[in-house]
Amino acid sequence: MKEFKHFINGEYVVSASGKTFENRCPVDNSLIGMVHEAGQAEVDAAVNAAKAALKGPWSKLTQAQRTELLNKVADRINERFDEFLEAECKDTGKPRHIASHIDIPRGAANFKAFSETLANHPTEAFRMDTPDGKGALNVGHRTPKGVIAVISPWNLPLLLMTFKVGPALACGNTVVVKPSEETPATTTLLGEVMNECGVPAGVFNVVHGFGPDSAGEFLTTHKDVDAITFTGETRTGEAIMRAASVGLRNISMECGGKNPGLVFADCDIEKAVEGTMRSAFVNCGQVCLGTERVYVERPIFEKFLSRMKEEVAKLKLGRPEDPEANFGPLVSLEHREKVKYYYDLAREEGATVEIGGGIPDMGAELNDGAWIEPTIWTGLSDDARVIREEIFGPCCHIRPFDTEEEAIELANDTDYGLACAIWTENSARAVRVAEQMEVGLAWVNSWFLRDLRTAFGGAKQSGIGREGGVHGLEFYTETKNICIKL
Repeated sequence: MKEFKHFINGEYVVSASGKTFENRCPVDNSLIGMVHEAGQAEVDAAVNAAKAALKGPWSKLTQAQRTELLNKVADRINERFDEFLEAECKDTGKPRHIASHIDIPRGAANFKAFSETLANHPTEAFRMDTPDGKGALNVGHRTPKGVIAVISPWNLPLLLMTFKVGPALACGNTVVVKPSEETPATTTLLGEVMNECGVPAGVFNVVHGFGPDSAGEFLTTHKDVDAITFTGETRTGEAIMRAASVGLRNISMECGGKNPGLVFADCDIEKAVEGTMRSAFVNCGQVCLGTERVYVERPIFEKFLSRMKEEVAKLKLGRPEDPEANFGPLVSLEHREKVKYYYDLAREEGATVEIGGGIPDMGAELNDGAWIEPTIWTGLSDDARVIREEIFGPCCHIRPFDTEEEAIELANDTDYGLACAIWTENSARAVRVAEQMEVGLAWVNSWFLRDLRTAFGGAKQSGIGREGGVHGLEFYTETKNICIKL
């Protein structure tokens, strides 16, 4: 049985209280190990270590030296690829071939990508006139923000954690990470890599636990945390905003979504089916950018629906190590209860269940796992709760539309604004529709195609701020203007 300890000031430590909680594999509900739950004492120690590290050897490194060090971290993750892959698949249950192509390599790449962005991004300089005719020079100078609290989610644990830690460290900050209680393994393992690569003690810290009255609350309310970056559901984001308001700490949030897909009659229908299958069902639907509402132009509605049902029927549920499996379980039995609630609610609200809608029989060895069927509905009203509330499971509702204007109105009729996918071979329409979408990311004839140099974030209740490329620099640094009188 594994033991998941906190990583504080370069050392693995247990909780003074002795509190632990179980970490179970969603594939079969087997016990992976026990996780130490941080109290106020562990959070204080982690934040104090991070604060002290800002004045230590870390602060003396040049940008080039930090980049070299973070490149070593990326390389070492790849050298220990199999260990990270095993840990991620046990925690999440996702197929190994998916995690080996996305989660681990991109989780490592985040350390290199953001260091390179910082190295190639100039600061600003302006010459100005003065009354004496001699002028003045204004020069922008970036400094680290300080101690960054990183609250990371369970759906892509390593990738989304390093998406925050990578740029934070590249900018010279120190971090205290609180990974999801559901998926502690790869964040804990990263502490070993930091030590192996010579990252100074206190620069990277990890505390485990829950939200209220646990590590999450203690960390986000800590007076010595300078900024908080969070990925997760909107309700939790609201609680973090309230905590951050004390002391006026900066926040960056990527929250929930109820993302639409718009499928026009002039699309390449096979391309649209393949893309929507991915956006609705990859990672068992547990992707913040996933498509839960699909709007299809009426002339191709029946054909599109039929093709989607055919493809869903081909999905193979199975263990992570099964090379033929392309569909894993939900992250936990608790999350399955939530998703199953919406499956039942859809029927109550009058949905036609086109395929799925229940819990599959996985056999004696796997029936205790968090398995659920991929599901497609039709026939719901636009004000149904299943249409308006984020489910975060492998499901979508498909509805016809008649005009471009109607499609845009339906897509934007939501409290969320994270992403959308537009399927059309008409480039003028693609641009016209994308510009009217009230979202942070609009894909055309693709989904989850990401260039790390571009802005990432949501509108409305889907988040605050932007991550990615130079946009992250605005959050992870303070820009100081130096005015020099000549």
